[in-house]
Amino acid sequence: MLSRRTTEPSVFFPWEQRRGVIGALGRRRARVLVAGTIAVAALVAIYENGERGAGVRATRASISTVTRALSAYRADHGAACPKGLGDLVALGYLHADAVDAWGRPLRLECPGRRDALGFDLSSDGPDGLPGGLDRVQ
Repeated sequence: MLSRRTTEPSVFFPWEQRRGVIGALGRRRARVLVAGTIAVAALVAIYENGERGAGVRATRASISTVTRALSAYRADHGAACPKGLGDLVALGYLHADAVDAWGRPLRLECPGRRDALGFDLSSDGPDGLPGGLDRVQ
């Protein structure tokens, strides 16, 4: 008994080809497109992480400057805390307002939670949520 093979022809005319996303682009072009998309997404993620890191470093520098000014204020005023960070500017301990890299004011808690005789100085971080997970101390 002879069986008939059913095979599709290997040559197609343009009007006979199946059209789809991969068929229209070709497999090689589709792979290049996917690889390019992944590369762009990776570069965007690296750039955003670098900007966030730069903001955190700048905020830590601001916190360090304000900490020195607070320590000088407390040394001059019998270990008393100022009513707000604006008092440090008004009395000449700081030259500018105490803000983080994102333009939001720093938070002062005096007495501090960790040190009852000291103070806690922090920033809300990039998201701006008070006490959020990405706050900078």
